[in-house]
Amino acid sequence: MDAITEKEHLASALTEPRARIGLIIPSVNRMTERQFNHYAPEGLGIHVARGRVAGEPRRTVAELSDEIVHAAGTLADARPDLIVFHCTHTSMKEGAAGEARIINLIRDTTGIESLSTSSLVNDAMRALGLKKLVVLSPYMSNADIVKYLSAAGFAVINDVALKCATAAEFEKITPQHWIELARENDRPEADGIFLSCTNTTQIEAVEAIERELGKPVVNSNQAVLWGCLKRLKGKLGDGFATPHHLGRLMHDLGA
Repeated sequence: MDAITEKEHLASALTEPRARIGLIIPSVNRMTERQFNHYAPEGLGIHVARGRVAGEPRRTVAELSDEIVHAAGTLADARPDLIVFHCTHTSMKEGAAGEARIINLIRDTTGIESLSTSSLVNDAMRALGLKKLVVLSPYMSNADIVKYLSAAGFAVINDVALKCATAAEFEKITPQHWIELARENDRPEADGIFLSCTNTTQIEAVEAIERELGKPVVNSNQAVLWGCLKRLKGKLGDGFATPHHLGRLMHDLGA
């Protein structure tokens, strides 16, 4: 094998994913792809389908069914190991029943194991032993988020919605501002912080908030990456490396 051929062979071997996830994201989301590709360990392929599954006018899960089915079908063509409906608010707004309808719709359409952001956030909080939360988001209101979490058995001690009107405004909130918001709105009785949204810089603030407050932090993108890695760790094999700078939640992957 000559030097050029050997180099090409090695490059191919290094870049071929050992496991793949598919994400259905809102069409306006510009942060998820960049963050997942940055934090994902080597060997995990990230595939994305966009759909108009969030924003105004607000539609029910039933009204979004065709959009979800189309996005799921295009992802299935890439043969991922998992498909995640990746929008926190849409997956939480109709509670556990709406969440189940979304997951079942994707699974029935594709035959692929399916999850949602809400289900993985729920799992992440339980893995960390959280019961009393402070919720921070860029949304106009956290009412649907608080209702979902309360029904799941979590107590929301304090919540702050920044009332951003557009996805572009979500993106402009800096990691430093999320750190300051967590510091200002923490409560002694809260045992964790939930940073809700998939289209923000929140994931970049997780480690700093944990360090400053001494409490676990869950963010939508962080929780979904964790949940996928937990399921695919065996397939990623000996080369699997736990992502750094994403807080205590990722320590669970080494357990």
